[in-house]
Amino acid sequence: MAAGVTFLASGAVLVLEIVGLRLIAPYVGITLQTNTAVIGFALAAIAIGAWSGGAAADRRDPRALIAPLLVAGGALVVAVLPLVRFAGSLLTGADAGAVLLLAAVAVVVPAALLSAVPPMVVKLQLASLADTGSVVGRLSGIGTLGGIAATFVTGFLLIAVFPSSGILVGTGLVTAVAGAAVWVLLRRAGPGGAGRVPAALLLLAVAGSLLAAVAPTPCQEETAYHCARVVADPERDTGRVLVLDTLRHSYVDLADPTYLEFTYVRAIAAVTDVLAPPGEPLSALHLGGGGATVPRYLAEVRPGTRSLVLEVDPGVVAIDREQLGLETSEELQVRVGDARVGLAAEPAGTRDLVVGDAFGGLSVPWQLTTVEALRLVDRALADDGVYVANLIDHPPLAFVRAELATMRAVWPHVLLLARAPVLAGEDGGNVVAVASSRPLDEALLADALLAQDSTWQVASADEVAALAGDAQVLTDDAAPVDQLLTPYGVPDS
Repeated sequence: MAAGVTFLASGAVLVLEIVGLRLIAPYVGITLQTNTAVIGFALAAIAIGAWSGGAAADRRDPRALIAPLLVAGGALVVAVLPLVRFAGSLLTGADAGAVLLLAAVAVVVPAALLSAVPPMVVKLQLASLADTGSVVGRLSGIGTLGGIAATFVTGFLLIAVFPSSGILVGTGLVTAVAGAAVWVLLRRAGPGGAGRVPAALLLLAVAGSLLAAVAPTPCQEETAYHCARVVADPERDTGRVLVLDTLRHSYVDLADPTYLEFTYVRAIAAVTDVLAPPGEPLSALHLGGGGATVPRYLAEVRPGTRSLVLEVDPGVVAIDREQLGLETSEELQVRVGDARVGLAAEPAGTRDLVVGDAFGGLSVPWQLTTVEALRLVDRALADDGVYVANLIDHPPLAFVRAELATMRAVWPHVLLLARAPVLAGEDGGNVVAVASSRPLDEALLADALLAQDSTWQVASADEVAALAGDAQVLTDDAAPVDQLLTPYGVPDS
């Protein structure tokens, strides 16, 4: 019983930590700060629980406390779900206050209660001072194994099979039921030793499960990486918006692949329009899939174009196929996997175009921003190929400046497409960087932007050099993109 209780209590805390991050992501995004807040609060709760649990075990018979703590911890794991969802609807945004508050709501109290159980179990197992080391070491190891097992099972299995709500409710109910079973066993072992388990705690677990069913959620589907939903455009019957967490990620017109709603996508399309004579097919690699808007556009305006989309989230690919009408073929292929890994597997010199569109308004996959990653992009490009990347930042544009400096370390010709206020440093949002080993025709790009009904401007190579200035070149060893990014405002995407 001691081993089982320790294993379960420690494992439940790790399940709560992992799922808690996914629980708050739809409201505050997935950033380094979000991860840090959840991990930090979980560690704080473990420390508080272990310390206070050990102190309580010296003052009272632990047999009177273990079962109530398990039931209370399990009930609150269930209650976390509606609490976060109701609070999240009021605390949406990436500011530190919202991140910290939601992270605290998600993990602190239930994790502290469950972390108080192992030191109480240790107290009951100590028969003599001569066995102290082996007892503490054994139960500490069992608790750690519980955490490890919970981490791997949750990350590799549960999240792929069940929604976050189901994992939390299931974990909480299993823990609460285990607490009730421990109470029964301790009662049988000796009268009065098991203490009382207030019925209100069991009712809390049931009530939390019911509230979880009615709590507001922004998700239609929970994928392996995102809280996702597809929203119909009320002004366009065939228009659909793919929303991932807090970001309007992609717009797809089911009937007209050439209709481009987002202005940054029109800027990317303008770049593709000038790469070759009209209608001539290209070989394109897309880092990040989303709604596959650009691949569909190329397939329509440049028949015969061969596009390969690298998308890390299989759930997004499923949504593309089931709700956004994506049809793959020999000419438009989708490969599920990390874009950096996919880049490393790309044959050299085969792509006319590489499109980088994996960056969100709050989170940036740093492994795609570094000079090493961009060298892989350059290797995949033909001699006259072009890399075009969607970036999002706000004044003082520290991330954009660093990424431009990194691109300039790889390619001799780099331009920037953006709205005039962004180029003037007065506003933020999406910008599109264009890089190549061959000179890029700025006037031709400006005309292509106008043809796409875009008011964006082209910043020349000299202007890009001035904007990049002495900004840090990002490397695999040093890429502090989360600290550089200023995630204010609503990006165009």
